[in-house]
Formats: sequence, C-alpha cells, structure tokens
Amino acid sequence: MTGVALVTGASRGIGRAIALRLAKDGFDVAINDLATQQNELEELRAEIVKLGRVSLIFPANVSVEEEVETMISTVVDQMGDLDVMVANAGICITKPFFETTAEDFHRLFAVNVDGVFFCYKHAGLQMIKQGKGGRIIGASSLAGKKATRLLGAYSTSKFAVRATELAPHRITVNAYAPGAVDTDMLQDLRQTARKINGEKEPTPSEPRKSMIPLGRDLRADEIAGLVSYLVSEDAAMITGQSVSINGGLSFE
Repeated sequence: MTGVALVTGASRGIGRAIALRLAKDGFDVAINDLATQQNELEELRAEIVKLGRVSLIFPANVSVEEEVETMISTVVDQMGDLDVMVANAGICITKPFFETTAEDFHRLFAVNVDGVFFCYKHAGLQMIKQGKGGRIIGASSLAGKKATRLLGAYSTSKFAVRATELAPHRITVNAYAPGAVDTDMLQDLRQTARKINGEKEPTPSEPRKSMIPLGRDLRADEIAGLVSYLVSEDAAMITGQSVSINGGLSFE
C-alpha cells in the first residue's frame, strides 16, 4: 500500500521515525507539529525529499478540532487522497497523583485524547468520502494497558485510542503501544521520576535488564517498523487492536 500519509507530532522522536519509514516504504508524507517546531519539520522534510518522496509541512495544534479539520482538507487539496493517518502527537506529564492539577489533566486529555479523536474523525470522514479504504494509526503506550506510578493521568488518557466503527468502509484503526522508547520524552520522564524518588543519576553502566527482559530500551525506528506493517496490505485484517512492543516489559 502506498499513497499519501499524514503524521502528527512528526518533528522528533517516534513521529519523525515513522515519517521517514513511510517515505522509505513509498508514501508521500505530510508532516505536522506545532508551529514552534518549524525548523525541525523543515529538516525532516528535506530528508524525506532526499528519499525521492513528496513532503509538505502542515503546522497545527491537534487539540483544536478546527485546526485538524483544516489540516486534513489542506493535505488533500495539495497532495491528493489521504490514505494513512498516524495520530502520533502526544504529551506526558510526570507527577504524583495528588500533585496533578486540573490544568495538567485537561492539557493531557486535550492532546492525547481529543487530538487523537479529531484526527480519527476527520481522517475517517475523508477516507469514507474517497471510498477506497485506508489506515488510521494512533499512539497508545504500555501505560495505556497497565497503570503506572507517577503517570496516573497519562495512563488514563492512553486507554482511549481504539475504534472499530470504520471497518465497514475498509478502514482499519489500530494503535501501537510501546514500552520504554529511547526519546527525549523518556529521558525527561526518568529525570523527573528520579527527582521525585530522591534517586541518584544513573551511570551508563547501569543496565535495565532487571526491568526489560530483552535488556534495552526500544528505538524509535522499531516503532516505525510496526507502523509500517500495520499500514501494509499484510495487515488488512487487523483492526481495533493496540499492539504492544516493549521488549517483554509486560506480558498479556
């Protein structure tokens, strides 16, 4: 399957890796993030173009429905039909439960739940209009399957990213649920957790094998590989799933 893919939160980390992988797979890739990430998006676009694919930048705040609707309609106007929607944009706030404010909670849900819903909704409407099926992928997390200390609000927000209503239109809807991924977000989370717990800074020689059976954090490109499969024809009968990829950190 090839065509046009839209990846939100694409300026760094997992989103960046997904955008590059889909370009390597033969997709033209629309990339999104906040307008403040313009420089990072320009660098990513240049890399995608070097791979021989078309790439355009569409800044938008996914927590604002009107911006998502405009973004998707503009992608279609400028790039053609929308075949793959990857609702990757997300944030994480690391706080003990009783220190989490209403503002923290609402901000998390605005991006991690509302943002995913708006992307699913407007991408789904566009794909139905096109009449040829499609793929919608959301970002979940291990924390979306297993409650995690210091991530109460985040865990709650990540439980809300599955849908099957689009199946009659041959549109599959799935999510990737990674464990620890070596990204800036993970490093920020760990640093905050250490401060809260009064722990010393780790040294490079401190492996996390006791926590992760396969002995290391995930790489962003490994998440991208899973997304590559979920949008392929080989995954045509997979829908409504949140697929774990965590090095054995959690068993289901």
